[in-house]
Amino acid sequence: MLFIALLGFAAIFAPLSAGAPPGPGRPSQPSAGWAGRPARYCERVPVEEEPRPADVDNSGADAGTEPGAAPPDEGRRELRFAYVPGVMPGKWIRRWEERMPDIPLRSFVADGAAQLSVLRDGSADLSFVRLPVEQEELHVIPLYEEQPAVVAPKGHEITVFEDVELADLAEENFLDIAEMGGPEMALQVVASGAGLVIMPMPMARHFNVKDTVARRLHGAEPTRIALAWPKDATDEVIEEFIGVVRGRTANSSRQPSAKQEKPKRAPKSDRRGKASGSGAGGAKKVAQRYAPNPDKGRGRGSRKKGKR
Repeated sequence: MLFIALLGFAAIFAPLSAGAPPGPGRPSQPSAGWAGRPARYCERVPVEEEPRPADVDNSGADAGTEPGAAPPDEGRRELRFAYVPGVMPGKWIRRWEERMPDIPLRSFVADGAAQLSVLRDGSADLSFVRLPVEQEELHVIPLYEEQPAVVAPKGHEITVFEDVELADLAEENFLDIAEMGGPEMALQVVASGAGLVIMPMPMARHFNVKDTVARRLHGAEPTRIALAWPKDATDEVIEEFIGVVRGRTANSSRQPSAKQEKPKRAPKSDRRGKASGSGAGGAKKVAQRYAPNPDKGRGRGSRKKGKR
């Protein structure tokens, strides 16, 4: 049995000794033609164990983007402003869209204390406020005054007039807007017949509560609308909007969009030519602009008369 086992091993290793090509998973042996050279060891590696190329370094890429893809573009500058009820910003929005179509404009209503809080928390870049307001750390530009109005329930005696004097309403019961919870709630109370309220006419028209009438009131202190923005937030975009609100034209020198360098005109060429101080001929003769007068220096009858 031992002899048969030895014959089996000899049959297996016989091809290797004769220079036969190695089988899978076997080390290759040097052939006769490569005698004298150092043998190289080769090993077959399965596909699942082959080394993979190093991953591309995407440490600078944004999360959620494909490797090699361009980063997403940043959002365009957007100008945001708030306004109290009664302000109608439609004309300013139209002018802005005509002059600055590349910068979107967004607006929203902010009443009461919110007219300033939207500036402090960054919800708005500017705010149309109703004076008086706390002006600390703010730029405030007064714009215009509002017409005072008195609002009464329908059927009240003031409905027969277009204008009412404050002195004629001395016996009326006036409601406080702040105590009523705001202008809209105060108008609801007025509609119930509990009393009258004094407010700016634009505000009364803005809410337009049913069963109430508003009349112009004389003798009351008018309210004022102003534009406010933080002192540390002034830039060219805000300056452009301020100019639009204040009625500056697009070509005004105070508008940042108009402060662009105009192309300089090229100097006009000298039609008479340049004089050359050097050369054999000396200074170049300047050509005359007008032809000489042929009659200059002649007598009155020296020129021949004939048909012309």
